Amino acid sequence: MNIVQATHQYERWLSQHTTLVRPDLVLKHALMKRDAFSFLRATFYRWTQVWGDVCADLCGAPEVLAIGDLHVENFGTWRDDEGRLVWGLNDFDEAFPLPYTNDLVRLAVSAILAQETDHWTLRVKQIYDAILTGYIECLEAQGRPFVLAEKHGWLRRIATNKLRDPVLFWKKLKALPHAKNPVPSPVRQALEQRMPVRGIAYSIRRRVSGLGNLGKPRFVALADWEGGAIAREAKALGPSSCEWVRPRQGRETILYQTLLNQAVRCRDPFVHVHDEWLLRRLSPYCSRIELSSLPKKHDESKLLYAMGWETANVHLGNEKAIKALLRDLTKRKAAWLPGATKAMVKATVSDWKDWARE
Repeated sequence: MNIVQATHQYERWLSQHTTLVRPDLVLKHALMKRDAFSFLRATFYRWTQVWGDVCADLCGAPEVLAIGDLHVENFGTWRDDEGRLVWGLNDFDEAFPLPYTNDLVRLAVSAILAQETDHWTLRVKQIYDAILTGYIECLEAQGRPFVLAEKHGWLRRIATNKLRDPVLFWKKLKALPHAKNPVPSPVRQALEQRMPVRGIAYSIRRRVSGLGNLGKPRFVALADWEGGAIAREAKALGPSSCEWVRPRQGRETILYQTLLNQAVRCRDPFVHVHDEWLLRRLSPYCSRIELSSLPKKHDESKLLYAMGWETANVHLGNEKAIKALLRDLTKRKAAWLPGATKAMVKATVSDWKDWARE
């Protein structure tokens, strides 16, 4: 099955589980041609389809509740219950039980493909070393979230740089088009419940964002409250792409909330899964950090180390898995991550070129 056939079959399957916005899918298909990094972000369904063949020797690694669609733009910031600014993984739409190696290889592949977009300058070996060192050291420390207060000043500067200016953020949100179609009543009620007080006047806007989830409906409730703008988003969820490849009978299919609940994490009190919708607050510092918004001067090796560490924070949801993961890592040859990454880069770039020719 080639990439075009896989895409059509996957989207047909997905449409049976959630509503799809056809114009957004057309946009997604166009963006998939832009570069291999964008293609990777948009096609986790293809990744999980070819992973078992390309990286067969890694499929027997211990399983964790994995992120699945992990990449270097799947990180952002939020405020926890204490109002502290926290940095970490931002999206768990594809959460699924997978070998822990899947997330590490995908993170490394994304870092290498991002080099083509001029956002990374690290040598390939530095990418592997930074990710794996951060991951292992987090496992050994049994995890610790990134609270950007007294510590991690370098990461705080990345998270609060001028390219994430609040004025620009709210200007962009207020320019979103009003939703033309009626918003499902349960979604509207859920958005209203997450407003600071009842009875706030708000407008519902339609948001087009991301790549992996482009095509699924997103609604933003936008309001002015006590002198400033506020926003709440509802994003449609569906089963993980892994269900398309290997469906499980009678099992829970949306594992977003399960992963949030068990990860080593300072939780965002506004993030909640309601039926098949993800509800969350949007604000300048409660959002994903894009590579294009990184300041010109940043320590890439340190950032990838932090990404490896945060990946382990998520995998540490099962305490019994720590020893198994460390044992498995100790047994593996030093070249396991470079070898698997090179193979998946090759497979991804090949699919991207095939797609771009269509």
